[in-house]
Amino acid sequence: MLPERPTSEDDGLLTASRIAKLKLDADWAVLSACNTAAGDKPGAEGLSGLARAFFYAGARALLVSHWPVDSDAAVRLTTGAFSELTAHPGIGRAEALRRSMKALVADRSSLRNADPAVWAPFVVVGEGGQ
Repeated sequence: MLPERPTSEDDGLLTASRIAKLKLDADWAVLSACNTAAGDKPGAEGLSGLARAFFYAGARALLVSHWPVDSDAAVRLTTGAFSELTAHPGIGRAEALRRSMKALVADRSSLRNADPAVWAPFVVVGEGGQ
């Protein structure tokens, strides 16, 4: 959220350097924007600087994407994964995401749901101490 009166300390922009300075105790950070699993430059190692900063700050697992994402699918996949993990705490984050993907693919309300371009960009990196 943008502050009413932006300052140099709080301008509403969350950068990798600001994230890396945070002290998080987070099992899971969700970065549902486009390409958050990609490196910063062509040929760079994986994970954007933003994603990597969350690990430095204390996140134990990340949900990131490999390419541009469909907003509706991102909502369904992330909420579905959290619902699966809540209902079955021992399955782990990657399995929760897999089950959410499987449910989206099985939903015949739209033919797009079965298209890997819609559901496949998302991956879990790390398991948060599982």
